[in-house]
Order: sequence, then structure tokens, then C-alpha cells
Amino acid sequence: MNLVLFDDPVIRVDLMPFTLTRPVAAIRVGMLTIAEKWSTYSGSPVSFLTVDYLQEKFPSRTSANTLFVNGALCPDDQLYQEISSLSAGESLVYGNQLLAVLGSKPEITGKVKQYTSTPVVIDQVWKIFQHNAAQIRADFARVTKGRKSEPITDPHTRIYAPENIFLEEDVQLHACVLNGSTGPIYLGKGSQVQEGAVIRGPFALGEGSVVNMGAKVRGDSTVGPHSKVGGEISNAVIFGYSNKGHDGFLGNSVIGEWCNLGADTNTSNLKNNYEDVKIWNYRKGGFVSTGQMFCGLMMGDHSKCGINTMFNTGTVVGVGANIFGDGYPRNFVPSFAWGGAAGFTTFQLNKVFETASKAMERRSLVLSEIDKRILTALFEQSAPERVWEKKA
Repeated sequence: MNLVLFDDPVIRVDLMPFTLTRPVAAIRVGMLTIAEKWSTYSGSPVSFLTVDYLQEKFPSRTSANTLFVNGALCPDDQLYQEISSLSAGESLVYGNQLLAVLGSKPEITGKVKQYTSTPVVIDQVWKIFQHNAAQIRADFARVTKGRKSEPITDPHTRIYAPENIFLEEDVQLHACVLNGSTGPIYLGKGSQVQEGAVIRGPFALGEGSVVNMGAKVRGDSTVGPHSKVGGEISNAVIFGYSNKGHDGFLGNSVIGEWCNLGADTNTSNLKNNYEDVKIWNYRKGGFVSTGQMFCGLMMGDHSKCGINTMFNTGTVVGVGANIFGDGYPRNFVPSFAWGGAAGFTTFQLNKVFETASKAMERRSLVLSEIDKRILTALFEQSAPERVWEKKA
């Protein structure tokens, strides 16, 4: 099966800043990215159909009879069955939204079948954390089916509902509390949970990641591969290769890759008047209501903040930003911004490359020429958002 996950152009913009550096299907929700979910179902690799400047890093393999699937769509058994049974030229839709088509391009053609159940479509940034708990449960069931967890041998670790806890090989646990009675807990290969950490499920910890001493993870959260977390976390998703290593609260938030939150960084996820949170939307070029009472920080790849940073409710930070200083930064921080509440200048591209290269070297990775071309395209694309440049 040649399965290609395509970016719906409207959804792609609504999911910025995360889709500034990746296709829609490369977003992590639950234990896996959307692409990894489809690969698990199909039993074969998938490819991406995305915007031109990302296509080099995320190539597409198309043919005359390709199964195109909406990259924002999370699979389940019923949905996969209906999509995999499409005949050549058939399309599957939900309302007016294309879910899948078997053909030469991702558009509604030929015989149209209406999907009668309600699909899980990640078409807004807040839906990443909103659907995270349910997706952890679904991913956990598929990934661990028919497999046996590695044993928990540390005598000082306390566990509840061990049937809901799964350890891959080389996991290190030391005097921590794992409560699986509220949902599954998955600990990836070579991950660590250090002394005094308390974790409630649903929770997923990626390969090589670390939960630091004394951390409090309330559940409904995902920490992707090769990340470090500490402090207090609730219903948050960290894509991978990012650090929130110190005390401070992160709630109802999504953090991209190669981010770092300085010590005692705190995110507000609830307004004092309990009104629904509004958040910056790139397609509108302004703020939209999330319809959610709880919504914290949305931070794009390669962005960082200094110690004691305070993020107001529903803050959006673009790619390659560096935030520091007293007070609350604005609720929308454009890509490649340098500064904070006192004002911003531009984080110049050569300095962004230097910082990104050093961060990636710490994980034994290299900032590739493809990555540099993507960041260069974004730097040019995001220039109108950096309004201070017009005043200079």
C-alpha cells in the first residue's frame, strides 16, 4: 500500500507554529506522531505531501494509484478499515472534508463515500493536548498488544495498577511513584524516572527521555524522545528533543522540538475570570476563541526562554524565538524574536544556526543544510510579523 499523508492547506495554517517546520502528520499526539500511527496500522512506511520548502526533508512517494489520507486524521480500527477498502477513484469524506482518496491526487473525485462516525481530526493547535489522553490510550493498546513489559525491579518504586504500566528495555526507575489506575503509563527504551518523581497516567515517555527528581506529572501528558522534564506538568505535549528540566508549571500546552524552558518558567492555563481562552491564529492574523477554559503555551521549534519567564494564558511563540526578561511577554511572539515584555529585536539567522547547531550537537545530531534552508525560508516568510523591523 502506497500511503501518502497530505496537508490540507487550511488545517496546515491553523496548526502553525508547529507546521512551520513539519507536515501536519508529523505532529505528535498521544505516544506517536500521526504518521507513526498510520505506519503502525498499515505495517509499512508512509510519506508526506506538504508545502514546497518542507518537501525536501519530508519526501513524497506518489503513483497513479496512491492512497492519499488527510494528515490531520488519527486512525482507529473502523476508519482504517473503510479507508483501506477504497477502490480506485473512490473518496471518503466527512461532511465536506476529504478524509482519503485512492487516486493520483488528494482531491474529491469519482464515487464519494460519506464516513458516518465522527473522526478524530487534529485541525487546531489546542486539539493536540485536548485529544492527547485518548490517543495515549489508543496508542498504548496497539503498541503493547501481545507484548510483555520489562519488569520493575527497583524495590523503592511504588506502582499502582501494574497491568497499565509498560516498560521498554533499559528503563531506569529509582524510588518513584507510578499510578496506572488513572490511565496507562508507557516508558520508552532507555528512559529514566528519577527519585521522588510522581506520575499519574495516561502518560507517555519517549525513548531516552528523563523525568527529573521530584517531578509531578498529573497525567494526560506526553514527553517525546530525548527530552528532560521536571517541575509540574499537566495535560501537556512535548514533541521531542526539548527540555523543561526545572521547577515551574506547564499545563494544557504544546512544545515543539529543540525548545528549552528556563528554570521556574510558568505557564498560565486558566484566566482569572474563567472565560474561554483566545489564541493567535496564523490564518486569521489575529486572535480566535479556543472554546476552552484551559489553554497554556504553544511554542514552535527551536524557541527558548530564560529563567523565571511568565507566559500568559494562551500564548503562541513561533519558531526560533528567544524570550527573556521581566514581566509577561506578549501573547503572540513572532518567529525569530529576541527579547520579552520590554520589547523585541530580531534573532538573526546566523545566530539561530549557531544556537540550533549547539543544541543538536548535545544529542549527537547535526543541523543539516536542509534544516538551514527550511529556517531560511521561514525567516523570510515571517518577516511581516516582526513589526519592529518596519520601525527600524
